[in-house]
Amino acid sequence: MNTPITTLTGLVLLCALAGVTAAASAGGTDARIERGRYLAVTSGCNDCHTPGYLQGDGNVPVDQWLTGNPVGFQGPWGTTYPANLRLSLSQMTEQQWLAKARSAMRPPMPWFNLREMSDDDLLALYAFVRSLKPVGTPAPAYAPPGQAVNTPYFDFTPKNLPMTAKVGK
Repeated sequence: MNTPITTLTGLVLLCALAGVTAAASAGGTDARIERGRYLAVTSGCNDCHTPGYLQGDGNVPVDQWLTGNPVGFQGPWGTTYPANLRLSLSQMTEQQWLAKARSAMRPPMPWFNLREMSDDDLLALYAFVRSLKPVGTPAPAYAPPGQAVNTPYFDFTPKNLPMTAKVGK
């Protein structure tokens, strides 16, 4: 039998449960973002995707993190530039990010490290980058091998490699 007191008690309990669930969800989101921040730092994302991060011993304000880099990496593959992850991920769904993170990318991006991350870690990284809000400009476009570039770049062309014996001679 439903009395007004029983109904009121049920509503109070339901509201309390909803509040606890909302708080847990918010805490879960905060924890996911903090995990993503940790992964961005320890996985080396800032090393390439944040201008001045390596040169400044990691002392770059968070509001400048992951905004891409106009300094390229040139090697036998051509010249690549670290993407502005804040712009890129702002235009991707979680599923698109998971697919991208597990796809081959041009050097020197260590995409194979992303491929080995769990979905939870990749989604934490995604949540962190998205929490930073999209700012900045896109990185310069990829330049194929032999195409001159007008930006600074690191030369990743191996030098002084030992001669290897030819097979069959």
